[in-house]
Formats: sequence, structure tokens, C-alpha cells
Amino acid sequence: MRNALTLAMYARLRTICTEAAGNAELRVVVFAGAGDHAFVAGTDIAEFRAFASGDDGLRYEEQMDDVLGAVEDLPVPTIAALRGACTGGGLALASACDLRVAAPDVRIGFPMARTLGNCLSARNLARVSDLIGAAAVKDLLFTARLMDAHRAHELGFLNEIVAPPAGLDARVDEIATLIAQNAPLTLRATKETMRRIRVHGRGVDDRDVLLSCYASNDFREGMTAFLEKRPARWSGT
Repeated sequence: MRNALTLAMYARLRTICTEAAGNAELRVVVFAGAGDHAFVAGTDIAEFRAFASGDDGLRYEEQMDDVLGAVEDLPVPTIAALRGACTGGGLALASACDLRVAAPDVRIGFPMARTLGNCLSARNLARVSDLIGAAAVKDLLFTARLMDAHRAHELGFLNEIVAPPAGLDARVDEIATLIAQNAPLTLRATKETMRRIRVHGRGVDDRDVLLSCYASNDFREGMTAFLEKRPARWSGT
């Protein structure tokens, strides 16, 4: 129902991310919900019926942090294609992606204060707060209201709103194709450096990342192609 995810589905998502991270041919990953009514409406509430103590909640949040960390740490750019409900775990998943492109009907939020009465982990709060600011996150959680596409774009959560909604998939494909045509080592270096900044702050050691580009065959190819006025033939080496 509205693409609610089970714990098994989260585990499968973690496996997919692990496999994708090891695929040197991969250039971009797109996350999208099935159908036209939702991206992900959160975790299937039936999963919580088996919780017997607070320890079950801790294990659940640890699994969520692990899964979303795997999405966030994919070495290639990721795009979330959003329509309809993007709430709870769905909003957390979208926040772990690099870019978010949405149909005008998207609604984002964390309605747990009027539904389950649970809360978010520190990593999830930080992830969303980095995108829309602490005040907006508090507003979402304190009021349990859903934010519309216009406000989400205004705050910087959405990179684009695509109208009419039927054009969302085509636009996401267009962006993914554009990204895939660019230098893969530049994309990977950018993601890795930004990951380090996010975790360790601005004073990170980035020399190995810089060398991965400047000492590469692709850097030489890029220079040659530019001087010869032709498209570069990127090899990822």
C-alpha cells in the first residue's frame, strides 16, 4: 500500500546497494516507487507489531541507518524520482540520494507525532536537516504536517519539479543520461570528498581523491579531447 517497505525490503535494498557499489560500469542510480501514487510512504506498520521492547526499536533504527548509509555511500550519483507520498522512511531514503526530482503532487513529511509516536535517529535528523535546515525539520516533526512540492523546492530539498507529472520519468532519464556521459572519476571523486566533509568536516585529507583524477588516463583523455574539439571518451581509469 503506497509502497510501504518491509524490513525484508530494506535488507534487499542494502544488498542492491552493495552490489551496485562494486559495479565499475555503473554511472548513476535512480530510485523510484512503483506506480503513480507514492515514492515510499514509510515502513509497513505491520512490521512494528512484533516489537516487544525498546531494544527492538534500537535494532530497527540501526538497520535503517545501515541501509540509508549504504544508499548515501554509493560511489556514483543517485537520483530520487518522487511522486505522491514521500514520508517517514521514504523521506529518509530520498534525503540519502544526491538529487531529488519530483512531480507537483509530491508530499513530504514525518507524520510520526500523530501516527506511531516513534522518533528519528540522529543520523536521519542530521541528513534531512542538512538539506532543509533545522527549523524546517522541527516544523515537520512537531506539527506532523506534510510539505508540498513548492515549499520543498523553495527550501532546496527538491532540485526540480516536473510538470505535467507524466513527464517525471522522462526528465529523470534525461538527467541520468546527462550525468552518465560525464567523467566517471570526477563524479566518484566529488561524492567521496563530500562524504568525507560530511563525516569529518572541511579539514579532511583529500590527496588520494585528487590523485585519482589528476593521475588518471581520463584526465589525459579529457585534455586531448578538449584541444582536439571532440567529445572525450571516458574509460573510468
